[in-house]
Amino acid sequence: MVGSIEVASNYTYSNGVVQSSNGSEEKLDELRRYIGKPDGDLLKIVGVGGGAWGSVFAALLQDSYGQYRDKVQIRIWRRAGRAVDRATAEHLFEVINSREDVLRRLIRRCAYLKYVEARLGDRTLYADEILKDGFCLNMIDTPLCPMKVVTNLQEAVWDADIVINGLPSTETREVFEEIRDYWKERITTPVIISLAKGIEAELSPCPRIITPTQMISQGTGVPIENILYLGGPNIASEIYNKEYANARICGSEKWRVALAKFLRQPQFIVWDNSDLITHEVMGGLKNVYAIGAGMVAALTNESATGKSVYFAHCTSEMIFITHLLTKEPEKLAGPLLADTYVTLLKGRNAWYGQMIAKGQLSLDVGDSITGKGTIQVSCIFLMEAISRYIYEVDLIIYVQGVSAIEAFYELLRQPSLNVLHPDSNKPVAPVELCPILKILYKILITREQGAQAILQALRDENLNDPRDRIEIAQTHAFYRPSLLGHPLNGSPKSD
Repeated sequence: MVGSIEVASNYTYSNGVVQSSNGSEEKLDELRRYIGKPDGDLLKIVGVGGGAWGSVFAALLQDSYGQYRDKVQIRIWRRAGRAVDRATAEHLFEVINSREDVLRRLIRRCAYLKYVEARLGDRTLYADEILKDGFCLNMIDTPLCPMKVVTNLQEAVWDADIVINGLPSTETREVFEEIRDYWKERITTPVIISLAKGIEAELSPCPRIITPTQMISQGTGVPIENILYLGGPNIASEIYNKEYANARICGSEKWRVALAKFLRQPQFIVWDNSDLITHEVMGGLKNVYAIGAGMVAALTNESATGKSVYFAHCTSEMIFITHLLTKEPEKLAGPLLADTYVTLLKGRNAWYGQMIAKGQLSLDVGDSITGKGTIQVSCIFLMEAISRYIYEVDLIIYVQGVSAIEAFYELLRQPSLNVLHPDSNKPVAPVELCPILKILYKILITREQGAQAILQALRDENLNDPRDRIEIAQTHAFYRPSLLGHPLNGSPKSD
């Protein structure tokens, strides 16, 4: 696990980012030896996906290790062709001119003029183009370091040693199935670190959850022991601005300990854990309830009482669900609540819930909001509507909580998972003991009710005391190992 935090000497690079020596070359050499890279052979690290967290993660690695060009190559892949609209170009120009370090860097690289032209409407910028200069389209206000961007997926991944999955869970399977074609002739097996938070539901032959690491393994044929998940209570822009944060890298001991040490920085502490799938599922679960929290905040005008009542009920449901998913749910309580808390404070899912409740986003058309852009919700019924607006917006944000609502609801309504209802003493589907999940499903998936229904649910006098739900979970044998693909004896099933 984590050792002591090293005190490092700081210095500044030409991109304006404060760097820390922190034994980075020694850590790089150690990982190279562990992977078995001979002298003169570059360690090749590739980020797949240019969203906020994927871009920040690649930029952190570039800041820490990019100076050792004879030992490591760090690149990021994103699709070409996404245009930056004029309003975003104008805002980007303001950000550039507010940061002397960024301004000097662009002038020195002879790149400043194109941002002037884009502001005037004389030139169209593209997302992959600005990423090379250190700007993520999903996070304009946080300039990153310049990055090596590749728009050809085959070129990016074919000989990569370490691949970082920065894609939304809804795109992970498709992209990694394509990657499989490029890895057919590989002799060595790459290591993959997934940052995605989201799940799919598989209902037959028995209900189970499919996580991004499992999608990657199924799509590429890479064994699950070479695939890890990194997550935690953090916000991408804050991490890059050197605010203290922590995360866990989960997976097989073969890789997680060495990678935790490689990724660790004084302001970004990385712990390691063996429980891969459960931590991934928890990362998706908190997104479900974050959407509801945003709705409640908007509908109650940020009432502290309203938000706390919702928090009591949603956390009791999460605790109940963890008892279905794992034999030792108490080990997940801290990480789950911490990740939930940061998402409620400053997460895109909570923001999405607020916009829906305020009527500033429509479930039918995915309205474009000035300064925020379109929310691309991970539901099939929204995709066609959003595609009509794709060239009119300044930002696409992936909200994975909506697809997770549908996945958890469909799983927990299956009769094969029935539990005894505490009042009727009759078997019921677990979802019947999760009224917040049920109402979110009716609001966002079937659209039987409007956002106000979430307040009606909270005010229902028949709603169980949250304490009762937790007590039910703790005093009954609810554990369903099959939900995570484990056999009845609880040992992990091979993928």
